[in-house]
Parts: sequence; C-alpha cells; structure tokens
Amino acid sequence: MKTQKPKSLKTGDLVGIISPASSPEDLTRIEKGVTYFEKLGYNVVVGKNVGKYRGYLAGSDDERVEDLHEMFENEQVRAILCLRGGYGTPRLLNKIDYNLIEKNPKILVGYSDITALQLAFFQKAHLVTFAGPMVAVDFHGEINRYTEENFWRALTSTKKLDKVTLPENEMFETFRKGKCEGEILGGNLSLITSLIGTSYFPKMKNRILFLEEVEEKPYRVDRMLNQLALTGVLQKVEGILLGEFTDCEETKNRSLALEEVFNDYFGKLKIPVIKNFPHGHRKANFTLPFGVKTKLNADKSYIEFLEAAVI
Repeated sequence: MKTQKPKSLKTGDLVGIISPASSPEDLTRIEKGVTYFEKLGYNVVVGKNVGKYRGYLAGSDDERVEDLHEMFENEQVRAILCLRGGYGTPRLLNKIDYNLIEKNPKILVGYSDITALQLAFFQKAHLVTFAGPMVAVDFHGEINRYTEENFWRALTSTKKLDKVTLPENEMFETFRKGKCEGEILGGNLSLITSLIGTSYFPKMKNRILFLEEVEEKPYRVDRMLNQLALTGVLQKVEGILLGEFTDCEETKNRSLALEEVFNDYFGKLKIPVIKNFPHGHRKANFTLPFGVKTKLNADKSYIEFLEAAVI
C-alpha cells in the first residue's frame, strides 16, 4: 500500500495530547503546554488518562492504548502530540488497532521512546509520522526558535520541505561520501534494536536510516550497532543519517570513543553517511518526517526532503 500522509494542521484545529510512555515528574508542564497551543489559536483535548503514574509508566498499558485509540477515533482531532518519552510504547504495540490508525491517518509527533509507535505505524498503517518536539519537554517553557519554526513548517506546509537548514554555528559532517534517495525511517537506536525481529519493524531495503541516542555508553552503542549489522539492516539501507548522541561518551573508564565505534560500523560501508543532523535529545530540534522521500548528499553535505509531509 502507498504511504499515507496526514492532513495539514490549520489554526483552529483540535490537537490531542497523549502520554503513551512515561509521565513527567512536573504535571504543571501539561497545563503550560496546553496554554502554548491555545494562545496560537488551536483547540486542545487532553487524554483522560494523561497524568497518571504506574511506576515508570504513564498509567497501565490499557489506559495508554485507550487514550491513543480515542484520539484516532475522534474525527475532530487533527494532530496527536505526545507528552514525553521515557519508556512504555513498546508494550503497547500488540494492543493497538492498526486498522483504526490506517483508516484515520493523523499527525503524530514525538521522539525517543515514541520511536516504537512510529515504526509500527509505518509498518502496519503506512503512516508518515513526525519525530519532533513534545509537550512536556519542549513546549512548557521558553521554546527554542529553531525547534518551533521547523515544527510548524513540517505540520502545516503542503509544499516540498526542501533542504535542511542548520542552527547557527552548526555543520554537517560527512562520514562516508556518496549520495542516495529513499524514504527516511528510524529514530532512537535502543528502540530500533528492540523491534528487530518483530512484525512491527519495517523493511529497510532502499531506505535511509536515521539514528539518535541518549545516555548510552560507547560499548552499548557498539552492541546495538552490531545487532543492526548482524541482522543485515546496515547492509540494506541506501544511506545513514546520524543525529544527536547525547551524553554517550565514556569519561571515567577505558573505552573506545564514540567516533571509533561509528568508524568500525560505518567506515567500510559503501553508502553515504552524514553526522550532526540536528535531531534528538537537544534544545534546537529539527522535526523529522518519517516515511518522506529524502535525498542525502554526503559529497556536498546536505539533506533534502523531496516532498511535503502533509497534504
């Protein structure tokens, strides 16, 4: 089936907020996030189970799935924004009604642990989703201008997204030269590796793989990249785009540097690899549309989206 794009977001539309992974420690962030969207002219509905705690989870699996289903069932809801990441979305995958998702394609935004939902939605419902800012992480206080501008452009513009502009004083780094085109998929490395071998992991042949991570030591990144190599994922993709690997260097014990780990796995690949894409656990965070046709040119160090992400 052809990839499905959600409808673009317009002022006055209803935006839904869910918490499919963990709850924030500070629940006032929910209200602050809601206020941000309302001031811009959007209407907001918060999932009835948002704000609950069950250990590190935002309520039970059934409660979190219920909120997700209700947002897709509600014909008035145009976009579904995740409150935060943390952990919990992989537990929902075998409880989701993917026919409901496929018949009601909508904007879904989140990153980190939300990667599991995004990959499953693409595999099971062919839906373009957005790795982008989250309500209790990015929209509760002072909002980064770069994050904000790229978020709204991705969700509202029906024009081709074009080349990625970097934040001030940042540069792409070419790790392996070459150029390629393909639909971009990926997300958080830990979540990607947790889905390999399941029916929720998309086929990666002819696609561009995006990777980001947070607080994983080089040996753990090494182990996960090794799994991608052993399962053939690295050999199947057309190109690789590396985002932010936040706090992933080891400073206390004897260790390979992260750059050495990358070189071990990407250095001999005969595909383009670009580093320093501005997405991941960082302030200036580019909203990345998963499932959109993308050009990666490592010879001239640019990334270009070849189509709009919404219709």
